[in-house]
Amino acid sequence: MKLLRYGPLGQEKTCILDIEGKIRDLSAYIKDLSGDSVSLENLNKIKALNLEKLPICPDGDRIGSCLADAPNFFCIGLNYAKHAAETGSKLPDEPLVFNKATSAIIGPFDNLKIPKGSVHTDWEVELGLVIGKPCYQVSQDDALSYVSGYFTANDVSERTYQKHRSGQWVKGKSSPTFAPIGPYLVTADEVDDPQNLSLKTTINGKVMQSSNTDDMIFNLKKIISTLSEYMVLRTGDIIVTGTPEGVGAGIKPNPRFLRIGDTIEVEVESLGAQSMKAV
Repeated sequence: MKLLRYGPLGQEKTCILDIEGKIRDLSAYIKDLSGDSVSLENLNKIKALNLEKLPICPDGDRIGSCLADAPNFFCIGLNYAKHAAETGSKLPDEPLVFNKATSAIIGPFDNLKIPKGSVHTDWEVELGLVIGKPCYQVSQDDALSYVSGYFTANDVSERTYQKHRSGQWVKGKSSPTFAPIGPYLVTADEVDDPQNLSLKTTINGKVMQSSNTDDMIFNLKKIISTLSEYMVLRTGDIIVTGTPEGVGAGIKPNPRFLRIGDTIEVEVESLGAQSMKAV
C-alpha cells in the first residue's frame, strides 16, 4: 500500500493510492497517520479493505507529509563511506545516532525555509522507515519485521549550526521545514529489498547525489538492532538512515549551499519524489 495525507495544511485527510494511481479517501478508517495508526496490526486491517468502495479524492490538492507527527525522529550520520570521506570524517564503529525535532516535519512539495542569516543550508536525500510495533533489544535477523513502512526523506542541515555552535547535531537539523517526508508511506511488504534502492538529489535540475542503499556502512537490520539495544523504539518512530556522497558541504574546492529560489528534488526508488523551492 501507498498511504498519504492529502489536503490543505492542517486539514489533511488520510488517503491511499490505488493500483490505477487514483487517490482514495481512507479517513473513515484512519483519522491520521502517526503513532499507533501506523502499527503493523492496524495496517494489516487496512489491507483487507476493498479499495474500490473508497471515495476518490478530487485532483489538484496538496500532498502533505506522509506522517503527521512521530514520537521520535532518529537519524543516522555518516552511514555511506564516500559521504564520510567527502566531509573529512572518521568512519564510525557503530551507527552514529542523533535526533531531529519533529516540529521540522513538512510535506514533500512545501517550501523549504532557509533560516534567517543562514548561508550553509544543505541537502541530504535519505531512506526513511517507520517502526510498526514496540522494539527493544531485537536481533538483526528479526529487525526488519518491526518496520511498518518506508518513505523518501531529506535530512536538511544547517552546517554552521551543526558543527560550529557547540553541543549536538540536533541544532543544525531541526529548523522549521528541515524534515520533508513523503510523498508516500509505502508499506514494508511492497519493498522487496530496502538495501537495493537508488537515491538521487538534483538542485535546479543538476544531479548532486546519485547512489544506492547497498552502499550503506550499517544496513537497516544493524541500525534497528543497535538502536533497540539502548532504548525502546516506539510505534510510529521515524528513522532516517543516512545520506550518500554529493552534499553541498562536500563539494571541492568550493562548497555549494542552498540559495533562495533553488529547486530541490530528492527521490528514493519506489518510494516517490519530492520537489520544493528554497525561500
